[in-house]
Amino acid sequence: MTKQEAIDTSSVINEYGLGSARAQELLAAARAMGPALRERRARAKADARVPDATVEEFREAGFFKILQPEKWGGYAMDPQVFYAVGLEVARYCPSSAWILGVIAVHNWQLAVFDDQAAQDVWGEDPSVLISSSYAPVGKVKVVEGGFRLSGRWSFSSGSEHCKWAFLGAVVPTPEAPFDMANYRTFLVPIEDYEIVHNWDVVGLQGTGSHDVVVDDVFVPEHRTHKSIDGFLCDNPGNAVNTAPLYRMPFMQVFVRAVCTATLGACEGALDAFIEIAKTRQVGPKKMKDDPFARVLATEVKAEIEEMKLTMIRNFDAMMACCRAGEPIPVEDRVRYRYDSAVVADRCLALSSRMLKAAGSGGIRLDSELLAFHLDILTSQAHVANHSTPFAMNMGGVLFGEENADYAL
Repeated sequence: MTKQEAIDTSSVINEYGLGSARAQELLAAARAMGPALRERRARAKADARVPDATVEEFREAGFFKILQPEKWGGYAMDPQVFYAVGLEVARYCPSSAWILGVIAVHNWQLAVFDDQAAQDVWGEDPSVLISSSYAPVGKVKVVEGGFRLSGRWSFSSGSEHCKWAFLGAVVPTPEAPFDMANYRTFLVPIEDYEIVHNWDVVGLQGTGSHDVVVDDVFVPEHRTHKSIDGFLCDNPGNAVNTAPLYRMPFMQVFVRAVCTATLGACEGALDAFIEIAKTRQVGPKKMKDDPFARVLATEVKAEIEEMKLTMIRNFDAMMACCRAGEPIPVEDRVRYRYDSAVVADRCLALSSRMLKAAGSGGIRLDSELLAFHLDILTSQAHVANHSTPFAMNMGGVLFGEENADYAL
């Protein structure tokens, strides 16, 4: 692979055997949306909502179909393609990339539910979208045929664009009232929940990650998914969705949605830093001619590309196992989770260095560099981007202990 190919996402995809015409068309569509996405960012921030026009363009371009099963009109493509598209979007609007990632990945998760759940959601319209909030805060009562669910969940990104929601809760048993081994995702239609508009934050404002409230609604058994099935890669939906893609571990697929938006935002921050450097005067010369600025830009670019390649390499290895019908080694899954979780830490450090180097050129309220920095900062609040627990688990495994995390 040449140096030029190493810094080109589409070439990376070709390198890993995914250079299909459709993949290239999807990437080209994402790049073509760049100017419009950048122009809409202020509106998304003010409205605490990605504009409907953006979501419709994503729909028309086929972005929501990338991980969706073919039986529902989807493309069932490898995750590398999906997240390459997300990286391109995030360079222009991290909020748009964030909701694309966390909403469109649900089309993959629905495929591992009992097939009746997909019939419920997509039976009349396979373009229907699903939001989520996975925190295990729901209160569950076991009843005949299913469950009664209540609770209030925060951070349901893009919820106003969706007609269903995935919500997290632990099913109690007489022996264990709250055991994460009994965690499930509950699928609820919009008529059974209320969206509470309370997304007032310093970054990623456009994600519209409002609260969702449910008050004692019935959820049939087939509209739930056990986390242990996702960990074991043996799900009810595999009976009908037999492609290797749907044998991937749930958390490995989902967590990339949030770290990809962060990584793409860091690339957008680098673009903004370069633009500042082209015009900012530092003493007798332009900032772009300052050796420190040049070295910093080089180091940031190199780290971004390293993280991209790590994500692609990890997915490539996991998909190879799935295609071969072989389990993905647990020690590898532990490392892959850390690799994704640490992205936000690394990107925040990089954007902080660029913001400091930009001086007064970066701190004004209309600074694009500052906007990207605040989006990256906000992304760290997502539990999937808290790297310390995953580092501790990986360290334990390296020291010979058993894996202690089943969200892998």
